[in-house]
Amino acid sequence: MDNSLIIIAGLGNPEKNYKNTRHNMGFEVVNKLSYDYNIEINRAKFKAHFGEGRMCGKKVMLVKPQTYMNLSGESIRSILSYYKQKPGSLIVVYDDVDLAPGVIRVRERGSAGSHNGMKNIIYQLETDEFIRVRVGIGRNPDKMPLEAYVLEKIKKEEAKPLIDGITKAGEAVCAILNEGAVFAMNMYNKRKDEREAVDI
Repeated sequence: MDNSLIIIAGLGNPEKNYKNTRHNMGFEVVNKLSYDYNIEINRAKFKAHFGEGRMCGKKVMLVKPQTYMNLSGESIRSILSYYKQKPGSLIVVYDDVDLAPGVIRVRERGSAGSHNGMKNIIYQLETDEFIRVRVGIGRNPDKMPLEAYVLEKIKKEEAKPLIDGITKAGEAVCAILNEGAVFAMNMYNKRKDEREAVDI
C-alpha cells in the first residue's frame, strides 16, 4: 500500500431519502471515521464529498462518492488519477447481503459479487486488486427484490448489529493502515459458517 496518501472510500447514495438505508453502510463507516479521527468531510470535487487528515499514523482521504451507487467508480477513478495514486492505495467499504449483520470481511482483491457499486469501480479502474472491507447487512427474510431490500430504511430492531458492523469496519480500516490487509484479514475474517447470512 502506498504510504503517501490512502484513499478510504465508503459507498452509498447521496440524497436524504437514502439515509439510514442498508445500502449506505459504506457512508456510515466513513462518517464514523470522520468523527473518531476529527477529519472533516468538508470539500466537494471529483463528484464526491471528501476530507483529508491523519488516521492511525497515515495520511488519508475519506471519500463519499456522490454519483449514486452504480457509478461510484467514476468518482474514485478521478481521485486516483488526480492524486496520481494506484489502486493499491485504495480501501473501499461497502454493504454485503451475503454477510450476516455485524459481520465484516476484509479482502485484498476479488470479484464484485452482486454489488453494482463495486462492479463499476472494478470496471473504471480496470482491476480488482484493491482492498475492500465488506459490512454485513444480511439477506432479506421476506424475499423482496434485492434492490428494494438494500434501499429499505433500517428497522429499529436490526440497528444494533448493523452499528456493531460499522464499528468493526472502522477498526478493520485502522488495522489495515497499521499492520496491512493480511493482518486485518486474520483478525476480522470469520470461518465460513460464522460469516454467511442465513436465508430464513
